[in-house]
Amino acid sequence: MPLPNGCSINNNASDESDDTEVLLTKDAVPPQCCSARLNLAVLMFFGFSVVYGLRVNLSVAMVAMVNSTDLAGDRNATASPACPLPSGGDNASRALQQPDGTPQYSWDSQTQGWLLGSFFFGYLCTQIPGGYLAGHYGGKIFLGLGVFGTALLTLLTPLAAGLGSHWLFALRALEGFGEGVTFPAMMAMWARWAPPLERSRLMSLPGAGASFGSVVALPLTGYICEKLGWPAVFYLCGGAGCLWFVFWWALVSDDPRTHRRISPEERDYIVSSIGAQGKGHGWSLPLLSMLTSVPLWTIIITQMCSNWSFYTLLTSLPTYMNDILHFDLQSNGFLSALPYLGSIPASLLSAVAADWLIERKVFSITNVRKIFTFTGLVLPSVFLIAVCYVGCSHILTVTFLTLSTSLGGTSSPGVYINQIDIAPRYAGFLLGITNTFGTIPGVVAPIVTGYFTEDHTLEGWRKVFWVAAGINLGGAVIYMIFGSGEIQAWAIQEEEEEEEERRT
Repeated sequence: MPLPNGCSINNNASDESDDTEVLLTKDAVPPQCCSARLNLAVLMFFGFSVVYGLRVNLSVAMVAMVNSTDLAGDRNATASPACPLPSGGDNASRALQQPDGTPQYSWDSQTQGWLLGSFFFGYLCTQIPGGYLAGHYGGKIFLGLGVFGTALLTLLTPLAAGLGSHWLFALRALEGFGEGVTFPAMMAMWARWAPPLERSRLMSLPGAGASFGSVVALPLTGYICEKLGWPAVFYLCGGAGCLWFVFWWALVSDDPRTHRRISPEERDYIVSSIGAQGKGHGWSLPLLSMLTSVPLWTIIITQMCSNWSFYTLLTSLPTYMNDILHFDLQSNGFLSALPYLGSIPASLLSAVAADWLIERKVFSITNVRKIFTFTGLVLPSVFLIAVCYVGCSHILTVTFLTLSTSLGGTSSPGVYINQIDIAPRYAGFLLGITNTFGTIPGVVAPIVTGYFTEDHTLEGWRKVFWVAAGINLGGAVIYMIFGSGEIQAWAIQEEEEEEEERRT
């Protein structure tokens, strides 16, 4: 599809070439070790670890919150256990022992699906406004307060659950509302902080923090539920978020130009390598050009497809481990976290490889993004389909799920940072758009899973995995055909118009 002023997606017009050359200028590079930009990435790593801990803790805690004894009669009346209980045990012997007085609730699978998806109803609402405001004002306040507000609300989870499932649904949706600004704010900050040749590494580290948060939160939630009762999970996770906010507010700056502890060499390197694209955008945006941008719509569709399988496993894997494979809660938490442990090295190593390929000009930015997006969507689909045919084999099921999620981490330097390639100065706003659409699977997937698995059978879960794999493959095909890593003409055009206005 043609772009404004007759430019095509792959146009190498002189204005675009000049802009790209400025962005990719490579001066003497200050070391990353102990640098301000690496410190920012590390703080983001722990921030998103907290964010995902706050997001996934309900997935495991739900097993402890629901009174399985009350629901056992209904389950047995409709179907036998999908897989044999371990060591000839029964549901009674597997009942979770919690401290006396810990409340439990009789929520059926559909109610649980709605509760697990409730977070994303609020999460949808603030992505675009958060990205727009962070792109104009800077991302520090929005990312910081997004995590802090979610942490405070998490402390109220036991109270809301006691009042009823509708109150818990509303609270989780409100948490999502606060957390929705975090990823767009992160992207807006990296537009000012990440030199082009280091983007994959710096931006993949916070993404790895999301996986790390899941790795820590899932098994720790199971342990806390058994030792302290499920309410303690939400008190401890909320407290961790509040503690992180103190360090974030004291140590972070929106822009390298205003950072109090950055060296002059590093500041000059970042500012000169990013160029004019590292400045915040104005109040007006090229919305029509964005609306008709093929690369942007490609990112949107691909992220929606990839997120379907991601959110399906993130929210429903502990339920599968409990209902089908009959793991106890501590084993459930550990095994549910295992796939995310593998995705951390996969995403970080892929990011290093992506930057190396771009720096050495082995492949273009477009081809690098396509390579890692392809591996991050197609290979996980293969192993998701394999899970459908291993029956009740605990070892093969855990192995294939681990391989699926781990290999999904290779898409981190692919489609998930593509916004900053096509329009750096609007990256926060574009991430708000793509993440808004990408969150729709987070709302729908747990609900669909709840309906597919209403009878707690292997056949129902096969449908869940087949649908996720098929959607993943569709996203890979679309991105391979239409994806682009080149800065778009409308992003450069807006900058030139503003420069002309300043001169006149």
